[in-house]
Formats: sequence, structure tokens, C-alpha cells
Amino acid sequence: MADIEEHARRLAAESLSTDDPTGWFERLYAQAERGEAAVPWDRGAPHQLLAEWSAGLRGEGRRALVVGCGYGADAELLASLGFRTDAFDVSATAVDGARLRFPGSRVRYAVADLLEPPGERAGAYDLVVESLTVQSLPDTLRGGAIAAVRRFVAPGGTLLVIASARGEGPVEGPPWPLTRAEVESFARDDLHVARIEAIPAESDPSVVRWRAEFRRSDQAASSTS
Repeated sequence: MADIEEHARRLAAESLSTDDPTGWFERLYAQAERGEAAVPWDRGAPHQLLAEWSAGLRGEGRRALVVGCGYGADAELLASLGFRTDAFDVSATAVDGARLRFPGSRVRYAVADLLEPPGERAGAYDLVVESLTVQSLPDTLRGGAIAAVRRFVAPGGTLLVIASARGEGPVEGPPWPLTRAEVESFARDDLHVARIEAIPAESDPSVVRWRAEFRRSDQAASSTS
């Protein structure tokens, strides 16, 4: 796993050096498609913290969005709960892979960049799931990415954020785990903190992940700044 993560970091560093902070995702997924690399965050199943949080949830009649969907496991989970689910990723190869993994899926997959999100998605979703995507972007882009995620949430809607927690000292990313202050910064534009949990990993209690839930006021404007 260390070699897999180190390869992803090298690709990210190369992209950042050419002022293309998201280009390395397509390169990594394309290499994985050819059998030349592996995607470190792909576990072939929904993220455990999402699966636990959503247990018993029913989405009939509601819309959900998965940001940075990768191969689609999180999106398929939400669709199985009855949500009308959209999902996007900046990597076209990842989106193609999701469609191949889940033929006949009800999820609407699309290629899109979180840093330049389609305007028609603003305020459109009752549930937005952001799992590990913002932390894959360097600090200089973090504020814009968080603001983009926030805009997807409809009045009365919920945002769930899952991320690694940053400890003391410098971090050589990606990923660049989030501080608590960064997690709390999702709460703006009538989006309020419902719960923020710091959850140690079962396999290694020294590794901590955030699971944060935010809710937007019913009266919030559907288009936020």
C-alpha cells in the first residue's frame, strides 16, 4: 500500500508543478485501467463511515449527490436506499469504470470538476456526500472546493463529509487531511453543524477520520455564494 500511495503522490506532484491540480486523477485511473497502477482509495465497497451512517436511511423521493465518486461504490449505496442519485468525478476513466462495474445502474454518472461545478447542480440535492475528495486537493484550493460542495445542498438538505483528520506537524500529500477548523468551515450560507465526530480507525487507533454532518435551513436560498 505504501508504494501505491507513493506513486499517487508522485503523480500529484507532477500535476501541481504544471498548475494542473486535478489532472493526476485521470492519469492514475487510466494507469489502473491498463494494469500499471492501483487506486489507493478504492476498496470495492462503500466507505465504512458512510455505510454506518446511512444504515436504515430511506431516500424515496429525494435527490442525492456523490462528489468525486471514483468507481461508484458510495453512489450505488445511496441508490440502493432509494435516492435519485447523481455522481461525478473529474476522471472520465473513473466514470467509465463505474458504469462498467454497475451495468444497469440507476445512478446518473457524469464527468465534472469540483473546482468548476455545473451551475444547474446548485441547491439541487437533499443529501450531498463528500468523501475524501477535498482532502486530495492542496491547501491553496481547499476554500474554493469547500464552497463548491456547500452550494450543492438544497434548502432543508444534509451534507455528509468524510475525511482523514490532520495531526500535528507537516503533511506530505496527497492526501492533505483536514483540520477541525477546515471541517467546520463547511458550515456557512445557512448550512449548520449537526454533528462532527472524530473516529479512530479500527485497524489503527492512531489514524483518525472525521465524519461531519451539516444541515441547511429550510428557508435558505437555493443558490448560495
